[in-house]
Amino acid sequence: MSQAGQEAESLPYALVKLTPEIVQVLAQFTPKLSNAFANRAPPKAFRFGIGDTLSVTIFEAAAGGLFIPVEAGVRPGNFITIPNQAVDNNGNISVPYAGAIRAKGKTPVEVQQAIVSALSNRAIEPQAVVSLVDQRTSLISVLGAVHSAGRFPASASGERVLDVITRAGGPSMQGYDTWVTLERAGHRASVPFGALVYEPSNNIYVLPNDTIYLYSQPQTFVAFGAAGTQGQYKFDAWRISLAEAVGKHGGLSDSLADPRSVFLYRGETREVAERLGVDCSKFQGPIIPIIYNLNLRDPSGYFLAQAFDIRNKDVVYTSNSPLVETTKFLFFLRTVMATANDPIIYATNAYALKAAINGAAPTTIVNPPPSIVIPR
Repeated sequence: MSQAGQEAESLPYALVKLTPEIVQVLAQFTPKLSNAFANRAPPKAFRFGIGDTLSVTIFEAAAGGLFIPVEAGVRPGNFITIPNQAVDNNGNISVPYAGAIRAKGKTPVEVQQAIVSALSNRAIEPQAVVSLVDQRTSLISVLGAVHSAGRFPASASGERVLDVITRAGGPSMQGYDTWVTLERAGHRASVPFGALVYEPSNNIYVLPNDTIYLYSQPQTFVAFGAAGTQGQYKFDAWRISLAEAVGKHGGLSDSLADPRSVFLYRGETREVAERLGVDCSKFQGPIIPIIYNLNLRDPSGYFLAQAFDIRNKDVVYTSNSPLVETTKFLFFLRTVMATANDPIIYATNAYALKAAINGAAPTTIVNPPPSIVIPR
């Protein structure tokens, strides 16, 4: 249930009553790495890239072949190790008598098979072992608020986000104020650090060439209106609910607040607003101003407030009770009447005091209340 603001002078907005269905929709759009990246599987087999340094060892079945001379008795074995070499800009390595062997994008087993195939007609039952000496391409970058930022070789067995952050020394600041951004192939998503710890689905596998950035951003919300206290408050946690936010700023004032009129102001994307049932045709831009209304006179409202998550920079406002406005008017009316009546009282008291000083008989003066004329 929603409606847009009607006043032309004010900014348009949509009013949404908080219901269990609304809370469920918003829960689906909570920032999660598991939703932001489709590929959540562990990395596939390691593949060489340009700049990686390889070691190649070639074995022959008997002496007198291409690499093992006849007088091989003094040799430690029937193999030869080629000097280490890096994959060149063309993606190849060079193997004697085999020529250029494609290595870029290949696994160690595939490179070994290519070498054996190229030497099969020249060496005696050749076999090859290819190993990685220095990894320069399949790296993961970790930077920001960590103890040891740097680029780390990707593990062939697969590592998750928390594993890589641990290799960088862990966060250098409070966990509940720390955010984690994962960038992959031009796509970026951010979640609180606590979401990785308390929601394991967010702790996805990292892939080669991923970038992980940790930064500190204390989350805050603003509360004002008929509340216990007003001001800006820190979460001091990685996530808090609307119920916790209301309690954090002192709750509702018994003498001022209207429990039916607790409002939360937030900007939502068009996709979220449409799912909430808002007519977005009246709004311009990608962000739709939304005002959520919570009714705490209904006992179920407390459960909704507990399930509704506060987001950074939200604004919580509690409206005054209608009786407060009546009280204000009566107080104003009493002030006006007192302003008119006070000089008469002061003069009367002064006259009585003067008479008492002069020894005159006390005089009783009755000040009739001002008459109230009711218009017909």
